[in-house]
Amino acid sequence: MVDDRKLAVLRAIVEDYVSTNEPVGSKALADRHNLGVSPATIRNDMAALEEQGYIHQPHTSAGRVPTDKGYRLFVDRLSQVKPLTGAERRAIETFLAGAIDLDEIVTRTVRLLAQLTRQVAVVQYPSLTRSTVRHVEIVPLADRRVMLVLITNTGRVEQRVVDLPDAIGDDRVAHLRAVLNASLDGCGLSNVPDRVADLPERLSAEDRPVAVTLLSVILETLVERHEEKIVFAGAANLAAADFSVGLRDVLEALEEQVVLMRLLGETGDLSELTVRIGSENPYTGLRGTSFVAAGYGAGDKELARLGVLGPTRMDYPVTMGAVRAVARYVGQILAGS
Repeated sequence: MVDDRKLAVLRAIVEDYVSTNEPVGSKALADRHNLGVSPATIRNDMAALEEQGYIHQPHTSAGRVPTDKGYRLFVDRLSQVKPLTGAERRAIETFLAGAIDLDEIVTRTVRLLAQLTRQVAVVQYPSLTRSTVRHVEIVPLADRRVMLVLITNTGRVEQRVVDLPDAIGDDRVAHLRAVLNASLDGCGLSNVPDRVADLPERLSAEDRPVAVTLLSVILETLVERHEEKIVFAGAANLAAADFSVGLRDVLEALEEQVVLMRLLGETGDLSELTVRIGSENPYTGLRGTSFVAAGYGAGDKELARLGVLGPTRMDYPVTMGAVRAVARYVGQILAGS
């Protein structure tokens, strides 16, 4: 256990090291922070923290720097994450509100997170397995050609131009649209094949060939896009970072979707922030990094996750505040889309 005074010393060391990237000595702590104790007491506390593995001395004559264990204690004992300013909140709302579809929401989100934190941002697309059908639209383009549009509750929009076996009038288009929506509205995407298996048999002989064609396109669309997809931005921010492992290892890890999926992980609680520090990361190439992640969703249902990756020497209160705020805004946009 670390008492409050030693925790205050550790917090001061983390804050100074994050801001200066220089090992921190007892005199600097006494000068910069109102710790309420003498430099001698600070030195004793630093010695105790070092013995317990929370800080270490990189060079014989240098001050101390936090270890992964020290960062973990600092994060676990954070009284609050740094809230965004009013200007930052308005900027997020304006930037994300201009997105017109899911692809643009994700693209804008990952760029925004990278800019806010000056780290690498990672955003996972809402999983198809957690999505439901919100609406199916059929738009006539010609006598035997229509645009089929599938919209999910997560904002995903799939559209395909479909050539039909027969000419089709507006009345039949309206009827097929109504039948498809009655069958699929609110249906989980993974359950769509079972839901529509006997649908053609319930239609008239005249409508059956067109319905079979439309359903085959819907099923092909779902099968094609079932994979999990992750995007990231801000890799150039890594150039200014310092890593205990090589930058090449970090970049290689970012290229692996499976690694990023493991990194994002899963939680059932949208309000929960996940912080993995250094050696806690499951991939050896990322042992010199920290990752802050949060879930986003519509209502109280988590649809996917987003996060920020950077060196262990990151500003955790600012990064955690940005990740949590952006996740909340993305969820609000999806819920209202």
